[in-house]
Amino acid sequence: MKNIVLIGFMGVGKGSIARAMVKKTAMMALDTDDVIESIENRSIKAIFATEGEEYFRNLERKVARWLKKKVTGTIISTGGGFYKVPALKKVGTIILLNAPFDTIYERIVAHPDAAKKFKKRPLFKDIDKARALYEERLPQYLKVADMVIDVSDKTVDMIAKEIIKKGKKR
Repeated sequence: MKNIVLIGFMGVGKGSIARAMVKKTAMMALDTDDVIESIENRSIKAIFATEGEEYFRNLERKVARWLKKKVTGTIISTGGGFYKVPALKKVGTIILLNAPFDTIYERIVAHPDAAKKFKKRPLFKDIDKARALYEERLPQYLKVADMVIDVSDKTVDMIAKEIIKKGKKR
C-alpha cells in the first residue's frame, strides 16, 4: 500500500489530520520532525540553533530516503519545508493541506494551548516574516502536490474523511 504524505505550511494541521486518519484506516502514522528528533535525540529548535538549517535539511533528506526504502502504508505528516526533498513523489502520494495564511494564524491564536503552539513555531513571532514565507512556499507546495485539500472551515474529521474518499477515487 502506498504512503500518504501530508505537506503544507506550519500550523495547517498535518499532524492532527494524520492522527484522525489513523482512526479511520488500517494505516499507521509518523511525523518526519519526530523521526528527526529521535535520530538526533534533541528538538528541532535545538538542531536549528546549534547546527543550522542546512544540517536540518540534510536530516530531512536522510529521513526521506529511509521512508522511500522502508515505509509503506503509512500516513506521513511532514515539517513545513519537507516538500523540498528530492524525489518526494517516490515516498508516496503527496497531499497539500492548505488554507489562507490568516486562517492558519487565527486557528493557532484560538487554540486552547496557543502559547505552546507558538513556542513550537517561533517563526510566527514575526507575522510579516511568516506571511512572506507562506506566500513564497505556496506555489512550490502546489507544484509538488498530487492532491490539494482546502482545510478552511472544516473539522479535522471532515478533512480526514475527504482525503480518504478522494484517495479511493485515485
